[in-house]
Amino acid sequence: MTHSQAVPQEQAVRYLRKRAFEADEELVPAEREALTERIRTLLRERNAVLVAHYYTAPEIQILADATGGHISDSLDMARFGAEHPAETLVVAGVRFMGETAKILTPEKRVIMPELAATCSLDVGCPPDEFAAFCDQHPERTVVVYANTSAAVKARADWVVTSSIAVDVVRHLHALGKKILWAPDRHLGDYIRGQTGADMLLWDGACIVHEEFKARELQQLRAQYPQAKVLVHPESPAAVIAQADRVGSTSQLLEAVVEMPAPIFIVATDNGIFHKMRAAAPEKTLLEAPTAGKSATCQSCAHCPWMAMNGLHTLAGALERLDNEIFVEPVIAARARVSLGRMLEFARRRRTPVHGSGDA
Repeated sequence: MTHSQAVPQEQAVRYLRKRAFEADEELVPAEREALTERIRTLLRERNAVLVAHYYTAPEIQILADATGGHISDSLDMARFGAEHPAETLVVAGVRFMGETAKILTPEKRVIMPELAATCSLDVGCPPDEFAAFCDQHPERTVVVYANTSAAVKARADWVVTSSIAVDVVRHLHALGKKILWAPDRHLGDYIRGQTGADMLLWDGACIVHEEFKARELQQLRAQYPQAKVLVHPESPAAVIAQADRVGSTSQLLEAVVEMPAPIFIVATDNGIFHKMRAAAPEKTLLEAPTAGKSATCQSCAHCPWMAMNGLHTLAGALERLDNEIFVEPVIAARARVSLGRMLEFARRRRTPVHGSGDA
């Protein structure tokens, strides 16, 4: 089944990346330090805490660490914010991450550096179209990835992250359930292969992970035969097939630390390299190829919307206290049910629910 996707064209993505980087790149060191110190002051004055995704710029991650904030995947970001005493959560990531934080912490103000920072999986799964798709298949249990809007989560029976998706679908399959999955078709195909479940897939894809090239990866592996290949399951099947480890962002980060190889080829957003290098400075990290004869390189291994989280946009949001995330109470209540099923499932099995490449 194929569905329309509002995935941006190459020109639009280049514009977003240019908009994200140009202001921060022009800063001289003294200006950068002054702006960073201003953000620290604003966080204290606003009783705010900064939570950042692994894919944001290194200076954002460093600032989150230095100010008592948190760096992680989307669900863990939201859980940290819920447990932190700060009145305001500043979510450096993409919009669905801010929505998830608001769903789980409705009493707090949630702001973002840039509300236009979205996700190709989220944009490619419009709530109205998705609801109609679900209505056409009422016999199926609806399982959606965390990289979706609040409205899509509200329509689902379950929300899952990449680290727990296989376990949840395997559980539902054992109960005889047929699955309707959205939005990432590559991740859905991987889960189907791991579980044998009957899965009907929405036709979505991550603009970053879909660009990894299997043939060029094979060539890079030949060049570095001692390297281990780490792949996020949002990648195409031919790339996943070459992996030494398939996993979520947190699982890939753990793999770099635990596996004895000196070199790793990493097929996920290169924003994770900051944490990987900090955790295993002796390891050599190589980006999995996005270039090749069939390449368009709209993302070049880095999400253009994540790149919109810069020092200028962060300082501006804190100055104005705008860019606030709101979720309709009815939508939030329904989404909490589907999220809650995953959290309870993980609690019963004592399974971590680390998030995805975007989640």
